[in-house]
Amino acid sequence: MADVCGLECLQGVKGVILDMCGVLYDSGEGGGTAIPGSVEALKRLTDSGLPLRFCTNETQNTRECFVCKLRVMGFNIRVEHVFSPAPAARAIMTERGLRPHLLVHPDLVAEFSGMDCNSPNCVVIGDAADQFSYKNLNQAFQVLIGLEQPVLLSLGQGRYYKETDGLKLDVGVFMKALEYACDVKAEVVGKPSTEFFRTVLRDMHLEPHQVMLKHTHPYLYTQVVMVGDDLVNDVGGAQRCGMKGLQVRTGKYRYVISD
Repeated sequence: MADVCGLECLQGVKGVILDMCGVLYDSGEGGGTAIPGSVEALKRLTDSGLPLRFCTNETQNTRECFVCKLRVMGFNIRVEHVFSPAPAARAIMTERGLRPHLLVHPDLVAEFSGMDCNSPNCVVIGDAADQFSYKNLNQAFQVLIGLEQPVLLSLGQGRYYKETDGLKLDVGVFMKALEYACDVKAEVVGKPSTEFFRTVLRDMHLEPHQVMLKHTHPYLYTQVVMVGDDLVNDVGGAQRCGMKGLQVRTGKYRYVISD
């Protein structure tokens, strides 16, 4: 995150949304490590007075455990300012009367505590890490293929992410396998979903942009900036929602020279 830019690039901006993994820290053994300069950069943003929210596709921990881990690294973050896919998926299922078959990380199961999982009529897939075995994927397949109207909720759609020991496959790879096997289109909950970003904006009481007049001509004035390491899910998702997206050169960022 230290490579993002100085605060001058945020001139006129009224709010900032930050990705977390790959921007503030790299996940991995022992909970991961803070990216050099990120604790200080976040403090500068906080001290600027700009409203801050954190938008993550993290699905290996509950939000409470996730924030606790980051506080140990030195980040001053409040749980209510963190938006992740699991609580959003739970709200969707409650509203639609869905009973999930969970293919998620064991440490995330608590986010769905109290939900009726008997006779499931949907599958929820998250970053299950080592739980992505043939047996578990096949169980999810059998639930979906047996439904007259299969519903697959995917907690994000990332291809890979970075841990301290290298790049790791993300949930999107396994989501695509179930889509292909069951001839179903997953509903993505989390980035880059426009509705997911809009939920964050509503919490900030901000619009992504504002129409202004410049020399009698209307133009879009950016009000909120999204900072992330993923060009598709962070930057692209934010831009489709009307925000400005900034990509950092940390995390999963890979320098590629185009012909």
